[in-house]
Amino acid sequence: MHPFIEENRSHPRLADLLAAYHLANQAEKGTPVATVAGLPAAYRGEAEDPAAAFAADTVLLATPPGGDGPAGCVVLKAPREGRAPEVKRLWVAPGARRKGLARALVAEALRRAAALGAPRVRLTVWHWRQEPLALYRSLGFATVPSWDARPGLLCLERPLVTDAIELLTPDAVRAHAPDGLAALLVDAVDGGASVGFLAPLDAAEAASWWLRAAREAEEGARDVWAALDGEGRPAGAVTLVRTGAANGRHRGEVARLLVHRSARGRGLGRRLLAAAEAHAAATGLTLLVLDTQTGSPAERLYRGAGWTAAGTVPDYAADPDGVLRATTLYYKRLG
Repeated sequence: MHPFIEENRSHPRLADLLAAYHLANQAEKGTPVATVAGLPAAYRGEAEDPAAAFAADTVLLATPPGGDGPAGCVVLKAPREGRAPEVKRLWVAPGARRKGLARALVAEALRRAAALGAPRVRLTVWHWRQEPLALYRSLGFATVPSWDARPGLLCLERPLVTDAIELLTPDAVRAHAPDGLAALLVDAVDGGASVGFLAPLDAAEAASWWLRAAREAEEGARDVWAALDGEGRPAGAVTLVRTGAANGRHRGEVARLLVHRSARGRGLGRRLLAAAEAHAAATGLTLLVLDTQTGSPAERLYRGAGWTAAGTVPDYAADPDGVLRATTLYYKRLG
């Protein structure tokens, strides 16, 4: 189960979350106040009327699994005067911590910034806030020269790499097979993904699978896309398999949608899936199918992209640890 993330600057719980953030922040800075009325005017305005204070910005709220409403928030400030968008006001209520809400909020803010085409995202954090600082560093933020002179305030940035989604030729698949593509498959299995292999997966075996995929690409039976990072290395991949049966030439199967764990949070899974879907429609396919482990994070991606669950098969395939798991079958009509 994952936190539910929504965008809503008018949610009735947002004012309380922002008030708690600012009151805690004032106490940490050594200037405590007892109520919202005692906050500095700018902060008081945010807590009293968030919708007006953040009218030009993206406000995200997180509800923990099984929760009855938001228990965390973050604001992605819109880029202004050539400055990068900025992550602000990250807060999770004390009783809802250790449930992944803060990480999910920042990851979604990064996805939103990438979708806007921003080259980077920035934020500030007080040096004594070690837990948020550790979270930001784990998500790829690094300290940069300060743009805010307040003592004790650290300035951090994270670049947002615009990965290129490319339909690979068979030769390109072969070229990437021994290293980048094999590493993707090994990383997926190491991360617990049920993609047809048991752990530990040997890199040579992973490369061999991609070499077979290259042969299938030459035969016209499989298309392979990769998300290539700024140095031309695969950060993600997906394949589209075409059936050879005469009565199934209208149909294709999406298989091996992979995003390296170090590249997640950039929307690559959605972009790779969209590329495969668009190509399938452009080449005459009218129906796509896929299967994925029931309850896996991939299910949320597919449902969000308009795929329909057709049913679940118990004990369909073993996960990387050899435990039999259920699989859910999905389909999507094109055009």
